[in-house]
Amino acid sequence: MSTELSASPAGAPRVAVVGTGYWGKNLVRNFFALGSLAAVCDSDEEKLAGYRTGYPGCRTVGGFVEVLTDPTIDAVAIATPAESHGDLVREALLVGKDVFVEKPLCLSPTVGETLVALAREHRRILMVGHLLWYHPAVLKLKELIDAGELGRIQYIYSNRLNLGRIRREENILWSFAPHDISVVLGLLGEMPDAIQAQGGNYLHQQIADVTVSLLSFRSGVRAHIFVSWLHPFKEQKLIVVGDRQMAVFDDVELKDKLVLYPHSIDWRNQVPVVSRSDARPVAFEPEEPLRAECRHFLDCLRTRNRPRTDGAEGLRVLSVLHRCQEALEVSRLATVAAPAATPRAFFAHESAVIDDGVEIGAGTTIWHFSHVLKGSRIGRDCRIGQNVVIGPSVTLGQGVKIQNNV
Repeated sequence: MSTELSASPAGAPRVAVVGTGYWGKNLVRNFFALGSLAAVCDSDEEKLAGYRTGYPGCRTVGGFVEVLTDPTIDAVAIATPAESHGDLVREALLVGKDVFVEKPLCLSPTVGETLVALAREHRRILMVGHLLWYHPAVLKLKELIDAGELGRIQYIYSNRLNLGRIRREENILWSFAPHDISVVLGLLGEMPDAIQAQGGNYLHQQIADVTVSLLSFRSGVRAHIFVSWLHPFKEQKLIVVGDRQMAVFDDVELKDKLVLYPHSIDWRNQVPVVSRSDARPVAFEPEEPLRAECRHFLDCLRTRNRPRTDGAEGLRVLSVLHRCQEALEVSRLATVAAPAATPRAFFAHESAVIDDGVEIGAGTTIWHFSHVLKGSRIGRDCRIGQNVVIGPSVTLGQGVKIQNNV
């Protein structure tokens, strides 16, 4: 079967937003502003009443089936909880709707592969909401990297931290990290060949609140992604280290969101010497990333071009997410508590060395840098001074005192 995407009906594409919670309401706002909001779908009638007031002429429906069976709706934008993505995307594709789905594509790489194949088979648009690829600063950063402005990329790290909305349907890795994984993969143009991850569950035994993932690539680049919703302030920062320049994308910064640091490291007498240079802000045309993302989806509906963040890109991100989760679970299982130390009946300074096979009586003290060699026996209540060597195979009685340096 041809993989060419079929044509969209004439006129402005008509999009139904499914799910109007924390993020869905922003999709409603943008598709309405772009003149393409066909309907709002949510099971909460109180929310729907608010949309009827706030968006005059907008149709509201309480069930997804009503959206699927409406021939005037060309596409759906899904912003429901992540565990529902797979089923909703599949149902929409099967009835011939184009689909925009918020990250992640779904929760299983196997299901993701099925969805990508289904979109191809039915010649439908499938786009995943990896928002950073519609941020003008990230697009500019990609342009600089591709042009060689940073030189050979050596290292990338990303922090996405906040004291904010804590979820119970997914952990911090699945909630925050898809954006950063998407950007790292896109900037490097390769998949990691090794992944490590660690995390902590502080508010709920089974849900990670903080994770750090380390991605290693065949090219030699390494990237780490630190995400947390237990952080005292909001931080969304991506740093790319090249051998010519370093770039910092700080999305919390109000003015200079993208800055280049042309620092260099020179080798003199086989010693690396840092040469610092002034930071250089990078100019770009500002635009709300979500507005650009929604417009891109509508453009793809009209032209039938593949989205920048299509199903295949979403599947790559999903695959890495899944591997990070596996590494997180392996790391957690491998963490074994150290056995409780058995209280000793004698005292030995931390700098003293006591070989295996030594017997020391209760109440004895052994001071700095002393060494008791194998096979030696020391009785009770002895006083061993500093820098004393005993043994091998020496026996001391009880209450013996040995001065320093013996």
